[in-house]
Amino acid sequence: MTNKSKLNNNKRITKKERFDFIIDYFSNNNPNAGTELKYTTPYELIVAVILSAQCTDKRVNMITPPFFNKFPDINNLAKAEEKDVYELIKSCSYPNSKTRNLIGMAKKVRDIYNGIIPDEQKDLMNLPGVGRKTANVIASVVYNKPALAVDSHVFRVSARIGLTTNAKTPLDAEKQLVKYIPENKLSVAHHWLILHGRYVCKARNPDCDSCEIKRVCRYYQKNMSVLKKN
Repeated sequence: MTNKSKLNNNKRITKKERFDFIIDYFSNNNPNAGTELKYTTPYELIVAVILSAQCTDKRVNMITPPFFNKFPDINNLAKAEEKDVYELIKSCSYPNSKTRNLIGMAKKVRDIYNGIIPDEQKDLMNLPGVGRKTANVIASVVYNKPALAVDSHVFRVSARIGLTTNAKTPLDAEKQLVKYIPENKLSVAHHWLILHGRYVCKARNPDCDSCEIKRVCRYYQKNMSVLKKN
């Protein structure tokens, strides 16, 4: 349990204290955080995550029901015509490249992995359209592996709060985060930071007034010190 009285008495907190406070807060207030993408199978999740690149979960959740009606599994998608896939996902960002990646992913899963979505990061990253972030999402959400996916929300929020420092890439951020987040919290921490970034710590107008972790937030502390000076 975070020593809140100690935090109240210290103007400057250590990185470990910041992590401890945030992990403690979310563990108590959102212990079962999960993805907002709608899926029922590993196949459906990997399709949804590929579609979600530079696209909102809300939009993806509108696209996937008719998509899965047409292509209910890996084998059906592997045999699909590009024009048929494109028609179903054209309202998503980058539909041309995602069409090719989805069919390519399905063919590789069918031909190399016997139709089963692999559970190892290196195998997942061997699939078209699957980078490190997507691989970590599948490994952690589907297979309960200790992996932390860093998307744009996680990257932004981690830097703003002060969980990462001068991270230039998502991999830089991931390496810094895993140093302080316990292995058994890595999967859920991904969702904590995404949801916090989506609904509270928004990109343009962070809602600091309603934020429950602002006492340890570097962004908030910096802005408050500027306001006090003025």
